[in-house]
Order: sequence, then C-alpha cells, then structure tokens
Amino acid sequence: MNILIIGGGNMGTTYARSFLKSQIVTHDDLMILENDPERRRVLKDLQTGIIYDDLMQCLPKADLIILAVKPQDSSVLFDTLRINGQNHPTYLSIMAGVKIETMARALDSDKIVRAMPNLPSQIREGMTVFTSTREVKREELLKIQNLLNTTGKTMYVEDENLLDSATAISGSGPAYVFYFMDALMDAARNLGFSAPEAELLVWQTFQGTANLFQKNNLSCEEWIQRVSSRGGTTEAAIRSFDSHQIRQSIIKGTEEAFRRAQELGKK
Repeated sequence: MNILIIGGGNMGTTYARSFLKSQIVTHDDLMILENDPERRRVLKDLQTGIIYDDLMQCLPKADLIILAVKPQDSSVLFDTLRINGQNHPTYLSIMAGVKIETMARALDSDKIVRAMPNLPSQIREGMTVFTSTREVKREELLKIQNLLNTTGKTMYVEDENLLDSATAISGSGPAYVFYFMDALMDAARNLGFSAPEAELLVWQTFQGTANLFQKNNLSCEEWIQRVSSRGGTTEAAIRSFDSHQIRQSIIKGTEEAFRRAQELGKK
C-alpha cells in the first residue's frame, strides 16, 4: 500500500514516524506532501519518507491518502483531488469537524475513513476513534486500523456522530487532565513545595494511578473507597469536591465540548 500524507505538520509527522518505527510501512512506500520549504527541510532531516511539494508528482502513486490539513484549507485541496484522483484512492481524514458526507461530495469518492486522534498519539500513547463508509472493504479497513494502532489504541464505531462524542472525551480530554494537574501543582506550591517538587508529586501520582487502574479490575468508585477512610483526609477533599459540584461541572464541560464539535461540523 502506497501512502500519501497531505500535510507535514504535527499529526502528519506523528503518523509518518509511527508507521516507519513500527515497520508497518517502508520508507519508499510513504510520501508526504508539504508546501512550506522550511518544514520540508525538517521532514527530510527526520527521514520520514519521500517528501514532495507538488501534488501531481505523488498523487498518481497513492493508494491511501491521509488528509492531515486544517479544515479551513480543505476546500481547494478537495477540488484538486477530485479532478486528478483518477486511481480512486481511499481517503483517511483526521480533520476535526469535517463530515464524511461533506468529503464524499467534495471528493466524489465513497471510500472514506474518518478518525479522531488525540495529543498523546505523538508519543504512541494516543486514543483514536474512527469510522468509515460501507464501501471501504474489511481487509482495507483492518490495514488502516493497523496503521492507526501504531499511535496507540483505537476504537471503531459505526455511528459517525460518536466522533463528536470522542472529540469531547478523548480529543479534548488531555487538556482536562492538564487542567486538573495544574490545579494540583498550584495546591502543592501553596502547601510549601517548590515548583519542581510539586511537578514531581503530581506527575508521579497521575502516572501511578493510571497504571494502577489499568492493571486491576476495580472501578473508580471502588478505588476512591480504598483510598478513603472514615473521617480522614481523602474523605474531606471528596466532600469539598462534591459540595462544589466538581463532578457535575466536568460532565457539563464535556457536554459543552460536544455541542461545539457538532456546531463546527455544520460549518
């Protein structure tokens, strides 16, 4: 399978490096189209595949085209791909908010996969939710899932609307985690720790807790009960969180993110 990544930014580069590192794709089977000269130099130094600045030089060779450009830059690109994509490639889009129906119409193609990765994909610890049109054959879809798996975990969904839900949870989720971590670091500094000490305390607590959750079958509520003791410090903190409706605020925040994802998809 010859792969063309259109867009050599953060995510385009992430995919290229992950594909090559996993040895699922060879250097000669991977092409990246990038318009910015400085970025092309960076990509060549990283040895992320064959780098192009002219779409017509690489498009005829592509079996799978990964659309890793900003949504606002897609309309002109779609026109060019529709006119010149004579070999009927499959498209994999990671553009936020651009619906399959929109792409199918603009590209005059019925072989489209749409994916929502997240930031930890850059270190191969990502979470990607994806869906596809019925015309993408199972064998090809499995190959694409294997490609996506090089950046972390994947989840296939039948309902495209769940990609908006994924945007609100796993897509935006890293920012929620950083938000809570930052608040805990502030609290640690207020309680007398230096900035480096606060960072270590919080980072190791998050990493250790996530690993503990992954390696056991207990629910979050059961773990909270294990950490808490009657009349103790954890109970006092959880009581304060509950009184300020922190849980409800988090849920409401994700609902706002979901609504915004839907709004962006309609533009």
